[in-house]
Amino acid sequence: MKNRKTILVVDDDNAHRTMLRTLVGGWGYDIVEADDGSTAIEKVQERPFDLILMDIRMLKVSGLEALDRIKAFNPAIPVTIMTAYSSVETAIEALKKGAYDYLTKPLDFDKLRLTIERAMEHTRLKEENRLLKESLGKHFDMQNIIGRSPAMISLLETVAHVAPSEATVMITGESGTGKELIAGVIHHNSPRKDGPFVKINCAAITETLLESELFGHEKGAFTGADRKKEGRFYQANHGSIFLDEVSEMPLTMQVKLLRVLQERELTRVGGEKVIPVDVRVIAATNKNLVDLKNRELFREDLYYRLNVVSLEIPPLTERRDDIPLLAQHFLEIFVDKNKKEIKGFTPKAMDQLIRYDWPGNVRELMNAIERAVVLARTDYLDDQDFSILQPLLQQAAPASSDFDNIANIPLEEVEKAAILRMLESVDGNKSEAARRLGITRKTLHKKLKKYGVMD
Repeated sequence: MKNRKTILVVDDDNAHRTMLRTLVGGWGYDIVEADDGSTAIEKVQERPFDLILMDIRMLKVSGLEALDRIKAFNPAIPVTIMTAYSSVETAIEALKKGAYDYLTKPLDFDKLRLTIERAMEHTRLKEENRLLKESLGKHFDMQNIIGRSPAMISLLETVAHVAPSEATVMITGESGTGKELIAGVIHHNSPRKDGPFVKINCAAITETLLESELFGHEKGAFTGADRKKEGRFYQANHGSIFLDEVSEMPLTMQVKLLRVLQERELTRVGGEKVIPVDVRVIAATNKNLVDLKNRELFREDLYYRLNVVSLEIPPLTERRDDIPLLAQHFLEIFVDKNKKEIKGFTPKAMDQLIRYDWPGNVRELMNAIERAVVLARTDYLDDQDFSILQPLLQQAAPASSDFDNIANIPLEEVEKAAILRMLESVDGNKSEAARRLGITRKTLHKKLKKYGVMD
């Protein structure tokens, strides 16, 4: 049986504590009480809690003072402050001290429940990411890779095995999936991590300049070459080089790259001296290299030389479980960057982010979060903050519905069908289904039982 979450309720008002114990305990949480900030500090030092609900005005030790000391002891505990004094200054001070959220008395019970659920989900996502890092090894540097979906866990486990080797790696995936980030993870977890990590986009440089960029040139090698230049391969000596969009490399350059990979030596443009290089190559493309090879647009021998180990990054549509984690990660980055006081996403907004197909993948999601943060006028991002996605979602929706004659269908049948369809769409994951339906898992259980559906 899964352990129940434990919440510490801190308030010097006995009646208010009793009310919270009854209310929140009825939602399926274990409740521990403290009548002052000093008692709360002692209890936190004695045992772990999943969340703290704490009044801000108490006689001995105030909520703000207790918040300081609790965060110093365990910064991971989410603390939600409660107060009858809804001044903006107090709210900002509490948030700056590390409070997760801020509620005013008399409490709005729906908002209280939503805040608790958000805090628990936030903690769960952080814990899952921590466990993933541990499973990959204590010294595995994920370099801001965010993912908990089976597809990403499988990819990262493969990366953890590949990184310590000297194998050449080919990374494939749609634009915006994070190929450069994966290349960085490979380098920073390899024996070459103290060496340089040099990146070059083969599609961004003209054919006439690409050879010079890769291998360097001697002074006077061509018009404008007024001094000797070391190429990217030489700069990456004893490190790694990342060849992005390698599929865009002209065939003539593919021959020269193949020679460098085979011989581990290069010659600058306009030079004769053979220069040995010790470089690990990591390449990437969003094209189908097998198709290009079959059409003789990519050399077969170079394909096999680069494709010693192949890693494919799944598009965001195949890792929707990662969207809440990615969205929260980007939110924290852009809230800090833009000096905003935004606490999270409304359920409607998160549902919209999960349902959208993200043709631009993680890069597009990041841009959408940044735009929403910049333009937001409230402390939670709502679906209206992502209004640019709504027409696209409507276009993607089916033209017809199973409920065309909904006026003649009993409400319970409509609700039952909606729940069953949602469960089917998330492969029976009840927690995910409840979140997308905007209800708690406990409520979902009750409805399934009510409709005679095996749970």
